[in-house]
Amino acid sequence: MNFDFSEEQLALKDEARKFLAAKCPPDRVRKLMDEDSPGFDPELWSQVAEQGWLGAAIPEEHGGLGLGYLELCCIAEELGRAVAPVPFASTVYFFAEALLRAGSAEQKAKYLPQVVTGELIGTIASAEQAGAVSVANISAEVSGGKLTGVKLPVTDGVVAHHAVVLAKEGGKPTLYIVDLNGPGVTREAVNTIDRSREAARVEFKDAPVERLGEVGDGLALFEAINDRAAVLIAFEQVGGSDMCLEMAKNYALDRFAFGRAIGGYQAIKHRLADMYAKNVLARGNAYYGAWALNSDAPELPIAAAGARISACDAYWFAAKENVQVHGGMGFTWEIDAHLHYRRSRQLALVAGSARNWKHRLVSMLERRNAA
Repeated sequence: MNFDFSEEQLALKDEARKFLAAKCPPDRVRKLMDEDSPGFDPELWSQVAEQGWLGAAIPEEHGGLGLGYLELCCIAEELGRAVAPVPFASTVYFFAEALLRAGSAEQKAKYLPQVVTGELIGTIASAEQAGAVSVANISAEVSGGKLTGVKLPVTDGVVAHHAVVLAKEGGKPTLYIVDLNGPGVTREAVNTIDRSREAARVEFKDAPVERLGEVGDGLALFEAINDRAAVLIAFEQVGGSDMCLEMAKNYALDRFAFGRAIGGYQAIKHRLADMYAKNVLARGNAYYGAWALNSDAPELPIAAAGARISACDAYWFAAKENVQVHGGMGFTWEIDAHLHYRRSRQLALVAGSARNWKHRLVSMLERRNAA
């Protein structure tokens, strides 16, 4: 049996790689590491929107391409490989997915066409403190249609126009859409290791909200959205880890020491082999997650957890080993290894840490085995 993507999907993946190689070279990412960086590349964002990628999984009735999640996985992998400095994940995996799952017909008609064109940058604001998001650690509250509370960190919160916010109403967790440029909202940039994907502290003081879904369904909806986003982020991580392996291998073949390529030494071979092994495991879990996501299978929560955990491990390992293979040069600003090192750390926290996902996976497996 062939578990790979179809010819059409592989062609889309190939075109995405060619596009990003031309439009998003490492130098373009490097420019956003300055302190005065806007947090993303507006020009690249417009070019990505022109490709139609923002609407890959959005139905045609809302201006999207209506392709599906497998095609979105292909695009995600190439965005990760290129370390693309755009708020694609926040807008597509979280904000748009929240609307697709819980939005009313009016909300979908209002927001999704703007997502497709790139006019609207979205994000999700759930965390308020370290640890997994739960009812106990949600203090943001809605009363009389107004939201008060603080969310930290909010990925792409500096540049986003709207956010899906998890808050309580009458003690019940619920999702809301908030205009981040509207009244009662203040934002402050938070320093992160990856300045091409910045985060923010967002404070709400009687900010008008628009409810998304039913009162009390917020946590269940958030977990469902997170499961789906975790699979897509895993593909970004797989793309990044594969690129790290390619960079390390190419350098090991070109760099000579004591009359031979350093790739011929066992110490380097072992590093490359370990990177390859983790990448293959992560890709297998990501593919399983892609199947579960595309078919909306009951196994999606477990598949998403497996993909998330293995992809975090593979990208972090590949990023740091890539630095090591490059030796003393690998730690310098001039070598592109640090771009993936930074992004591997950033993606490891988006959608929750690997530790939280491990606890969730163990809990799900215990419940399943006890049934």
